[in-house]
Amino acid sequence: MALAAAAAATRPLRIGMVGGGTVGGGVYEIVMDRLGGTALHAAESGSVPPSTSTSTSTSTSTPRKTRGCIITKICVRDLTKPRSFHINEAATELVSDVNSILQDDSIDMVVEVMGGTTLARTVVLEALKSGKSVVTANKALIAEHLDEIHNAVKGSSSNPKFSFEAAVCGGIPIIETLQSCYAGDVVHEVMGIANGTTNYMLGKMEMGADYNEVLKEAQDLGYAEADPTADVEGHDVRAKIAILAKLAFGTTVPVDSIPCMGITGITPVDFEYAKLMGCTIKLVGTAGRLSQYGEHDGALSVYVSPKVVPNDHLLASARGAGNAIAVNSANLGTASYTGPGAGRFPTANSVVADICRVAATTGAPSVVSDPFPLSSNIALDNDYSSAFFLRISFQDGLGIIRAIGELAERHGVSINSVLQNPIKDQLAADFVVTTEECKLSQIKAMCNDIELQEFSTGVPLCMPLMLNLHE
Repeated sequence: MALAAAAAATRPLRIGMVGGGTVGGGVYEIVMDRLGGTALHAAESGSVPPSTSTSTSTSTSTPRKTRGCIITKICVRDLTKPRSFHINEAATELVSDVNSILQDDSIDMVVEVMGGTTLARTVVLEALKSGKSVVTANKALIAEHLDEIHNAVKGSSSNPKFSFEAAVCGGIPIIETLQSCYAGDVVHEVMGIANGTTNYMLGKMEMGADYNEVLKEAQDLGYAEADPTADVEGHDVRAKIAILAKLAFGTTVPVDSIPCMGITGITPVDFEYAKLMGCTIKLVGTAGRLSQYGEHDGALSVYVSPKVVPNDHLLASARGAGNAIAVNSANLGTASYTGPGAGRFPTANSVVADICRVAATTGAPSVVSDPFPLSSNIALDNDYSSAFFLRISFQDGLGIIRAIGELAERHGVSINSVLQNPIKDQLAADFVVTTEECKLSQIKAMCNDIELQEFSTGVPLCMPLMLNLHE
């Protein structure tokens, strides 16, 4: 049995991939061309002599060895559809029935890059049940079925690995960082820009572009889908921050419980006022322990919202389709992680990194045994506290500022400042109120009352304000 185990540990890792789109194509090219999957097939078939070392690095004195990897099957919906990458048909079989992968005992790992939460859920759970390791980039699936997937990993006697580095922030290795690098630390807050599409759009809007105009541009460039709802309404970031919250705090956060506001209500006017404050606007996912006196031992608050961010904050530096994550902890203070958040090869690179960790034998990092190493019963309280930015649209008249002040007093909200550009159209004008720190529920109630006023021409736009108002 020892000889059999040794042989199994050194033979190439055989992979079945479900999904052959943009990311899948990148994964295939890296595995087969750069990691030698094509050469391994040739060696196995007798075309060339097999190599004694499947993957080594000469950058250190100790060779880094991993099992060779080869993608032997790809499952796609339409076998006749042209692919954006070349498939070596001698090494890789294209199939349309996922069971031909799940029921193939020669396949060691399933790579799920198809997306969705229905068939993908079946693929992941059945693969784990059969003892196959799983690598996925599917944040929606993980966020919605996190505990079910976790239980499937722990419940298998075959010790399969479940890896998902590419599910959050594409090319930024934030998953493994939270899984292992904060083991002796206590995380207070994790927040960041986790959607490249909306970050690109907001950057263009900051330069004066209209929302609909920049959305079309993002779709033309391939950043945004034909149906951009998941991106622009914040649902994509909501799934990602739920995953990061589990890793950072050990608490499973139901996705539907997370307050979520996208960017559809943002206009160039908001950027004008943000600029007056030395700020910009970013769509940010946040998970943090509530703290009244700086002790960070309160309930866990998780939410997604555009935020008014100071220009000197690290999140403001994320441009184009870039992503940025900031982790605040007891030992490190604030550590930042930036990089490409999407795209064929940045995302594929994270998938392949997971594949290599699973394939590791000696001298290389291996996948943590538990994909969600923390477990806690921290209470959830998404009625978070913050200073807020309110943009109020109105028809000009007397007593408007006084009325806003009275409504703020009614809801226990303290106003910090009032900003107003010269009025150009008395029937359609805007001004901004910034508040001292208060509860989300207080500011929402205040906004609802403002909407009912005769001078109001719409629901006020409300965003958390990261600026320290008293510096």
